[in-house]
Amino acid sequence: MSTPFSVSSRSALFTQLSDSLFDVLIIGGGITGAGILLDATARGMRAALVEMQDFAAGTSNRSSKLVHGGLRYLKQLEVGLVAEVGRERAIVYENGPHITTPIWMLLPILADGTYGWWTTSFGIFLYDRLAGVRRHERRKMLRRKEALAKEPLLRPDVLGAGYYVEYRTDDARLTLEILKAAVERGGIAVNYARAERLLYEHGRVVGATVCDGLTGRRHEVRARKVVNAAGPWVDELREWDGSKSGKTLHHTKGVHIVVDGSRFPLQNAVYFDVPDGRMVFAMPRAGKTYVGTTDTDYDGDLARPRMTVEDVDYLVRCVNFMFPSVHLTSGDVESGWAGVRPLIHEAGKSPSEISRRDEVFVSPSGLISIAGGKLTGYRKMADKVVSLVARELAKAGVGPFPDCSTAHIPYSGGDVGGSARFPGFVARMADEGARLGLDWDAALQVAQTYGSNTDKVFAVLADAGGQAESYGLPRDLYARLVYGLEAEMVVKPSDFFVRRTGMMYFDMDGVRRYRDGVLACMADWLGWDAAVYAEMEAELAQSLEDATVPLGAGDRPRPANSSPHAG
Repeated sequence: MSTPFSVSSRSALFTQLSDSLFDVLIIGGGITGAGILLDATARGMRAALVEMQDFAAGTSNRSSKLVHGGLRYLKQLEVGLVAEVGRERAIVYENGPHITTPIWMLLPILADGTYGWWTTSFGIFLYDRLAGVRRHERRKMLRRKEALAKEPLLRPDVLGAGYYVEYRTDDARLTLEILKAAVERGGIAVNYARAERLLYEHGRVVGATVCDGLTGRRHEVRARKVVNAAGPWVDELREWDGSKSGKTLHHTKGVHIVVDGSRFPLQNAVYFDVPDGRMVFAMPRAGKTYVGTTDTDYDGDLARPRMTVEDVDYLVRCVNFMFPSVHLTSGDVESGWAGVRPLIHEAGKSPSEISRRDEVFVSPSGLISIAGGKLTGYRKMADKVVSLVARELAKAGVGPFPDCSTAHIPYSGGDVGGSARFPGFVARMADEGARLGLDWDAALQVAQTYGSNTDKVFAVLADAGGQAESYGLPRDLYARLVYGLEAEMVVKPSDFFVRRTGMMYFDMDGVRRYRDGVLACMADWLGWDAAVYAEMEAELAQSLEDATVPLGAGDRPRPANSSPHAG
């Protein structure tokens, strides 16, 4: 099942990159770059994307994993932003119901909290109307007994709670499915392809030198327009271009921690006040509960932000503030992740106060850079950039190209007839998986994860599912791995464990149990020699270390109201 998004296609893709003239070259394979690639290919542009790490390896895999309307932005009077992203989340849900799930969320009301009863009621009412929330998902207001019945772990002195719908997602798979949809339309996307310098002719940017991170070979990629969608590295590319002036990025770090559901048995998603004035999410998922996020200034390694003792202690205190009966300790934390937010700097504002709006910069050389923004608003950001590219190309006599149409394009795996038909589709596919010998629950999880691509995952079982036992892997995990190699450009073991399955965050025991089998299977598929095997084994060990809670968390108590995360 070799596809244009197969790891075995990389050599041919680099040849295409070297031999073609593209209408647009996109540098950066996070959610923003993915959205731009899909929009450009949907309009008929010849488009390519290069990513120096794995797809979504940066910010787009380290969010709160919510496609949400940004209720807290009402507090900052960002009414337009709330309205825009609220409408966009409905589009994301319809285009990819397999990676977006509506969930009811509690907003507890405290006597000294951010919002009182009437403020909360009006705020969520306004939020629902601005976001265009469907009638059956509009907010409800719960009195104290009702709120505690919904979530018994809440602190007993809550006055009540708002109850409203948000949308949970898998941020890495959302990015991946958008990229796959673009590739299915003729786009080119390659991971571990680092842009090393920009190419110029007569003072205009005309492409980039790209290095294949696996072979070390360099390729000159030519394009009429170059888009810098490098997330936290946007300013680095602007420096290459000599155009870093005016507004610049402000990096902040956000950390999430994961606790087993048996230790923190949260029944509902909760968005709650903490003593320093911030608000934090606690979310049940896959038998775990994850909590985040922090918001602190960051000037460290952009490729490898880490949780610190202070980060973990802070979030543990946040849990114990709202859920005092849990008595959480840092020792209960199984895993976590840290991400860097590339925000537009605003002088005098704390990290939590900086707007999440996006900004587009066009340099004298013609380099187009986009920074800031939110996961939920990726499609509007892409529309803004690609429409600009289309206008610029028209000036050069290339085109014309139509307007944005991505509101109506399902993601890869999203062709299931819309969100209303998705539950029935999943049930049918789970039955099919059971007929192939999978445990019904495992088949259900595959169907929920891969949507209309589930039949391709099941085809692996039909063709070679018996090989799973030779690697000591469950049949469903083996099928997902082979599909990842053939259709999702899995290059390294962390690509699979972190961004294709999420196991690194939500099933660390499974990673440790099956890592040898996954390494052995990948070695056979990709023809690794002993040196490459050792390199990949070390790479996976590094990913495990990054997701592990730092030693010493909880050993340095601070005054109850002391926090490095105030905002």
